[in-house]
Amino acid sequence: MNPAASRPRRGLSDWLAFIETLHPKSIAMGLERVAAVASRMALRLDGPVVTVGGTNGKGSTCAMLEAIYRRAGFRTGLYTSPHLLRYNERVVVDGVPASDERLVDAFERVDAARAQTPLTYFEFGTLAALALFADAKLDVLILEVGLGGRLDAVNIVDADVAVVTTVDIDHVDYLGETREAIAREKAGIFRAGRQAICGDRDPPASLVAHARAAGAPLWVLGRDFRYVGEGTQWRYEGPGGGRYGLPYPALRGPYQLQNAATALAAVDALRDRLPVSGGAVRDGLVGVELPGRLQVLPGRPMIVLDVAHNPQAARALATALATMGAFPHTLAVFGMLKDKDIDAVAQAVAPTIDAWYVAPLPGPRGGDVERIVGALEAAGVARNAIRAFDDVENALAAARNDARETDRIAAFGSFLTVAAVQDAMRKARSREEGTR
Repeated sequence: MNPAASRPRRGLSDWLAFIETLHPKSIAMGLERVAAVASRMALRLDGPVVTVGGTNGKGSTCAMLEAIYRRAGFRTGLYTSPHLLRYNERVVVDGVPASDERLVDAFERVDAARAQTPLTYFEFGTLAALALFADAKLDVLILEVGLGGRLDAVNIVDADVAVVTTVDIDHVDYLGETREAIAREKAGIFRAGRQAICGDRDPPASLVAHARAAGAPLWVLGRDFRYVGEGTQWRYEGPGGGRYGLPYPALRGPYQLQNAATALAAVDALRDRLPVSGGAVRDGLVGVELPGRLQVLPGRPMIVLDVAHNPQAARALATALATMGAFPHTLAVFGMLKDKDIDAVAQAVAPTIDAWYVAPLPGPRGGDVERIVGALEAAGVARNAIRAFDDVENALAAARNDARETDRIAAFGSFLTVAAVQDAMRKARSREEGTR
């Protein structure tokens, strides 16, 4: 009897715990390892590939592209990261998150192909996603870059359209401390003769130069494509022509028009291979969903969730909060990772917040409360406006207890913060339903 055959099969949670142990570093930039395993897996991907990188707006742009293409009748594959509540959120085939069983099958295939090659958590997961997409025979793949671009595992795939949404300061330990250095890394997804798109009105010179050196034709927001708000509608103008009378995206925030226009530029780039009607664009914009991006939960007081975790995203969040209507008080449930720019985020959002409920985040990267409190005080927040808690769930409970129905709670700072709030709200609803 084969001993391996008698062992119980690993479940998804077991696999996720296992792949965290395969590489000594959680982030290890470079394509050699993941490309070698991909070659052994002989992955064959059908349909054009849109790869989306950038500092902020990647997830929203990917979500809009998927929604538009699905409304146009195309079968889509969507790979994003990180997830909020379940790993399955990262791999979506034709609008449906991959099942535990399918993910386990894919993990087993990656593990068999890697032999002794050490892969990071993200590299392993990227290969598993590509394997599932190869099996599904899809019309279009939408791949979100995890970190940077040039050395990100997603970049083993040659994109037919490569999008950089915005360029700002984040992940300085890996990408550099300036926009020019960061843009150079993000532009590494561009390919010769294939369309490159930048959704930043002020692209760093290094990004433009890299596109030119790589031989990738580059479209830039404000130069080659643009959007114009017109009251309750907006219009897009791009290389494929104009689209008029468009509804605002279902995703909240004034910055979402920038993401929507960037997504439509990608649609323009593939219009000969994947034609999309005006109706499909409108239906996709109205129907798009993406938890954790200025997401408003039902009930009172209003709870706003946003994964903003870098200065650019924090500035956008502050602007959005200021334009969402009048509230007597805004309370913040706030937690960040220690390798993020906590000071700059605090500076950006402090003027819009009346009271802070801060908590540490789990894991070795979780920022401690003392560091967060210090950043808030440095941003001019009075110490008596800050309360510290052991975890996000308790911070949320205190904020909900203190808030009046007409107030607002904003939970932000990390995907982990938003996920913890979502989980806490789910538990609270279950308890309320159990007492009825």
